[in-house]
Amino acid sequence: MRISRIALLPLAALPVLAVTAPAEAVTASRKLVVELREEGGFAGLRDRVAVYTDGCAVLSRRTGPTVRKCLTAAEWRGLRGSLKHLRLGRSEPPPQGADFLAYRLNYKGHRATRYTLPPTWRPVVSRLEKVLVKYWAPD
Repeated sequence: MRISRIALLPLAALPVLAVTAPAEAVTASRKLVVELREEGGFAGLRDRVAVYTDGCAVLSRRTGPTVRKCLTAAEWRGLRGSLKHLRLGRSEPPPQGADFLAYRLNYKGHRATRYTLPPTWRPVVSRLEKVLVKYWAPD
């Protein structure tokens, strides 16, 4: 039988380690600008695009990883332009039947869910869907 001895050292004898903040804390100052969630249908769609004040987006789908990518200057400028015309309005009640897509937008602290896209939603949803298609790719 082997007996091990553990020596206790005073705190002053221990090496000093540099502690850095985790990535989540560093990016905590980012604020959400707009978030799109598309859910439903027979295929069980569950897509999410969240764009933050730093011009970067967090992209996710039902299958695969969550990806963080930054928009180009033109994409960011176009999205902000479309958001100026966005009017969320009220949520729409779920339609009767099946195979409907729910579009949920979160903007300026307000959230609404629609099953048919109003005219002011179309440019925003279109731009966010293009970002998802362009940048989301499973590893």
